[in-house]
Amino acid sequence: MSFFEKIKTGLKKTLESVAFTFSSEKLDDGFFDELEEKLILSDAGFNTAEAIVEALRIRVRELLLTDASQAKEQLVQIIAGMLRADSEPDFSGTPAVILLIGVNGSGKTTTAGKLAHIFKAGGSTVLLGAADTFRAAAVDQLAIWAARSGVEMISGANDPSAVIFDAVSSAKARGADVVICDTAGRLHNKKNLMDELSKMSRTIKKAAPLASVETLLVIDAVTGQNAINQASQFAVDAGVTGIVLTKLDGTAKGGSVIAIKDKLGIPIRYVGVGEKIDDLMEFDAEGFAAALFE
Repeated sequence: MSFFEKIKTGLKKTLESVAFTFSSEKLDDGFFDELEEKLILSDAGFNTAEAIVEALRIRVRELLLTDASQAKEQLVQIIAGMLRADSEPDFSGTPAVILLIGVNGSGKTTTAGKLAHIFKAGGSTVLLGAADTFRAAAVDQLAIWAARSGVEMISGANDPSAVIFDAVSSAKARGADVVICDTAGRLHNKKNLMDELSKMSRTIKKAAPLASVETLLVIDAVTGQNAINQASQFAVDAGVTGIVLTKLDGTAKGGSVIAIKDKLGIPIRYVGVGEKIDDLMEFDAEGFAAALFE
């Protein structure tokens, strides 16, 4: 199934709640007001919705468009442009290390297992690092995902940085390509826990100086725009390089994807649209915009 088809299914609740169909085919003020209202209802936020509508007004004038179907094509292009990443993730290191961070319940452990499946399917040798040493069931849960994805897991130490050191060192010794590290959930306003993330990043470089590090912030899409404040602090304190949006199929707030990228400027790398192992997908800006508006 293509990204477009899967994301269309994943956006079902959003599209049931806010159908992007319009009462008028004329490109008058009523059309633009209705579009702005629908964007806000989808949780794109007032400022982002206003910026989108203004960009579309400019396109309509420049291209001399006369009906809503033509405007919708331009709308998809505008949204895709806003969502498109400015850079590619760096998985070039030896090994490539992915550090998954975020608040409690955002889906980090599940994401770790699904990412392992993606990279293994792409031909990489993958290790999982069970660095969530606080939640009692986290290691057992990750072990289940390791078995499902057919990769090995490193665990054992009570200190998360020690687990990460062991996992990266093991990957270096074995010539493994990718290490995916699950970490404990933490609130963005707890300084000691945020400082711990910096220690983990330093530990990776100690274990393997040539490692590349992608720090992915895992956000539960159900929280919508409420995630922006927490994400802003994580971005500052933890050097976030990308975002994973989970549980998109469980929310009517699909428009928040646009707001998150617009306000944070951090690329969205993956989106989750279900519980199955292949329900985490690399984000496709064009496919998402088309699914939301077409």
